[in-house]
Amino acid sequence: MSQAASPAPRPDAASALGAARRVVVKIGSSLLIDAETRRPTREWLAAMAEDLARLRTEGREVIVVSSGSIALGRGRLPNLGARLEDKQAAASVGQSLLMAAWSEALAPHGLVAGQVLLTRDDTERRRRWLNGRATVEALLAHGVVPIVNENDTVATEEIRYGDNDRLAARTAQLARADLLILLSDVDGLYTADPRRDPNAVHLPLIESLGPDVLAMGGGANAQAGVGTGGMATKLAAAQIARSAGCATVIASGQTLSPLSAVRTGARATLITAPDTPMAAYKQWIAGSLSPAGTLTLDPGAVAALKAGKSLLPAGVTAVSGDFEKGDCVRLIDAENRPVGVGLAAYAAEEAARIRGRRSDEIESVLGYRGASVLIHRDDLVLDDR
Repeated sequence: MSQAASPAPRPDAASALGAARRVVVKIGSSLLIDAETRRPTREWLAAMAEDLARLRTEGREVIVVSSGSIALGRGRLPNLGARLEDKQAAASVGQSLLMAAWSEALAPHGLVAGQVLLTRDDTERRRRWLNGRATVEALLAHGVVPIVNENDTVATEEIRYGDNDRLAARTAQLARADLLILLSDVDGLYTADPRRDPNAVHLPLIESLGPDVLAMGGGANAQAGVGTGGMATKLAAAQIARSAGCATVIASGQTLSPLSAVRTGARATLITAPDTPMAAYKQWIAGSLSPAGTLTLDPGAVAALKAGKSLLPAGVTAVSGDFEKGDCVRLIDAENRPVGVGLAAYAAEEAARIRGRRSDEIESVLGYRGASVLIHRDDLVLDDR
């Protein structure tokens, strides 16, 4: 008699970190900056850098979303007020201090830190989103650790994230990360605030973010004078990441080497995602965007796309519509049959000029060296009919 197969083990934070290939780690001001001295907590930073270096040694790619510029700037300019322009002044002074602290921490491991400053517009407008993604991909390809922060020196209230949990989720979405780790002052999600309710129960695994779960987040629980977030914002961030196929871990950062602690089974909460990042991205392209133009393809290009290739300008016979770089366009064959949809690497006017041309001719035609493809295969969804 054959034995029944053992049930698959339930996923947890440790297994999620072990399986992830691209990880975004969000670090709040309360962990990074000493509340009294307004200076970086160098011992904690050094231990975190060692954690990040270990992930890199294992072949994983890491992106850090780091708060701290405003807090560091206020340490140098203690008489600043609370107006937006005062915060922007603090950020202007503090951002260089923040990058210096990260560079110093990563240097002993042979790692280089690269600054990436974003506003909400950069991750919600497709053209800026593509440019931001290209920058992050280039940094990772060169072995750099991107250090992401909100561009507080120029962001108005209308284009601010407001907290770095949401920025981290948008960064994970932009980078198509497998896992988002939100380091907090608590070790995950509880049924109630464990600091107020001794009967609160820790929840190690969340597989659906319904209203009942979101209600457990309560309000913001920031440490006064340093951070600007709480469990509610972390759950909102997890919703964003989840829609992009990225799982989220909420874990305590109030220990040295918090990523190592997660890896060895420290208490944390894993919020799973139903799809992979690439599957969620393709679904977004296919179902959420309205095509702004059309590209007509020759038979060779259609065959190449079905074989998993990108769309080269040489395979395009006609361009119609008024679209910008990053806009969604329809693809049709010579018989006007649908082939698919994708995000254009060039605006309509440029696409029309390079259609039918070899990729090595693009620079001479346009006067600058752009993408070698009109639509990259990662930005393409084929019609399944």
